[in-house]
Amino acid sequence: MFPLLLALPAVLFALITWQVVADGPLVRLDERVSGALVQPDRISELLADLGNAPAAVPVLVLVAGYTAWRARQAGAERWWLPGTAAVALMALVPALVVPLKELTDRPGTPVVPPATGYYPSGHTATAAIAYGCAALLLLPRLRSPAARRALVAGCVAVVLGVSCGLVRRGYHWPLDVVASWCLCAALLTCYTRMLSRSSRRTSAGTPSSRTGPS
Repeated sequence: MFPLLLALPAVLFALITWQVVADGPLVRLDERVSGALVQPDRISELLADLGNAPAAVPVLVLVAGYTAWRARQAGAERWWLPGTAAVALMALVPALVVPLKELTDRPGTPVVPPATGYYPSGHTATAAIAYGCAALLLLPRLRSPAARRALVAGCVAVVLGVSCGLVRRGYHWPLDVVASWCLCAALLTCYTRMLSRSSRRTSAGTPSSRTGPS
């Protein structure tokens, strides 16, 4: 299952990137869709702002610190690993996105000042990784299935809100946003895999309450 979850978004991202670089038919369709969706307003601007690093990154840092503290209080062996990995993944985003922006050199929509380097969307990637990792860190702390569903739904709603705000405001073409979804889906899949393996190792290494000297 893991290879499929990793390969599918990676292939879609490669396909979209190829179309953007080659100025293929998907790009022309993207421009038409953007023209129909762009309606700049205050709400779309506020939604887009949730993808700013000063808004999203502190949320991740606070959640990473809180969950690390709780794990340490509970006596977890690698209490620092999940939060540290999440922050490291967040730091990896600009290292991946910035070179891609320079490589593709895609111009912005007619709404924004003339410039290039809009593909993929950095705001979308920041929101997806920051809020996505924060949700993944908090999920094990929630015992109620309803609470878990609410957390996941809230995370998805925020990321979609940022994405819709970026497109509606005209800050990005739709494909810029979709490409960032694909990129972050692959990154979050790897992060989830790391959390799963770390959890299994911790469980295997934690003595049961029934073991030990009699």
